Amino acid sequence: MIEKLVPQRMCVVCRKMFNKSDLVRVVKNSEGNVCVDLAGKASGRGAWVCKNDECLNKLKKNKSLNRAFSCQINEDVYNKVLEVAKNGNKQSS
Repeated sequence: MIEKLVPQRMCVVCRKMFNKSDLVRVVKNSEGNVCVDLAGKASGRGAWVCKNDECLNKLKKNKSLNRAFSCQINEDVYNKVLEVAKNGNKQSS
């Protein structure tokens, strides 16, 4: 039996590889808007963050999303990432 390949992505904070389903995706679309992508299907440049507490604390402190997208990211985006990571995908956007 052939096993299905699970897509892997790298966390922008700790630089470790994880399954896509274990990460939170943040996307910058063509208009320059940055938001949390709950479905994981939005078009645009994506950055992935693991749900590890240490990484979540460093995310905001080190401004990792600013570096990933090469632009200033609003504090609301960082807060939304923390909220989604701690509560799972139960949030509605």
